[in-house]
Amino acid sequence: MKLLIKNAAKIMMFLLATLVITGGATSCKSKKKLAREKAAAEYTMKVEQSKKDLTAMLNGTTTWTLDEQDTRLNTIKSYNIDDAEVIDLISKVETKISKDRAEEERKAEEERLRLEEENRIKNTESKYQTIDNKLNTIAISSSTEAANNQIKTILTEFATPDVPVLIIISNAGGFNDYDRPTTISKFLNYLKDKQQYNYKVDMVKRDTLGKIIELELIKK
Repeated sequence: MKLLIKNAAKIMMFLLATLVITGGATSCKSKKKLAREKAAAEYTMKVEQSKKDLTAMLNGTTTWTLDEQDTRLNTIKSYNIDDAEVIDLISKVETKISKDRAEEERKAEEERLRLEEENRIKNTESKYQTIDNKLNTIAISSSTEAANNQIKTILTEFATPDVPVLIIISNAGGFNDYDRPTTISKFLNYLKDKQQYNYKVDMVKRDTLGKIIELELIKK
């Protein structure tokens, strides 16, 4: 009887050990399966979100800056997604970002040049404001005598009465189109007769003594 009980106990221990081992193996397999399913779900989510974000960037419906789009694109590329649609979208978005950045740089350069030209004009206007004022004074003189006195005064600033005066009538592609050349003496008398100054000084050349040897005006 004692032997029977002892054997029965051994059998129970064996069965319990078997159940534990089997249960442990099953549990291990279950965890691996869950891990695979979780990884697959995460991959699927990345694929779908990547498609959504790439499509939005391609259609220009995001509020992201180009730098932010670049960052998101690089993140998606780091996933190494093996999906034909995602791969195609990545290529198209790369092309679009490249074109958008080139356009952004072009506009920035245009704005830089515009501001540069604006500042140049302001500086020029300020630099030559005194000469503009003197030329305008001749045009608005109250009498011929007053105009002649102004002409005598301003001529002292020029090397000779025959200093050339060039008048810009248009500008295209960085090239000036000039009116017929004249001299400072003729131009000042023209202002006296016309009684109107519709120009502004664009450039003044001087000799070593500081006398004006060439005057360039822009017609307003």
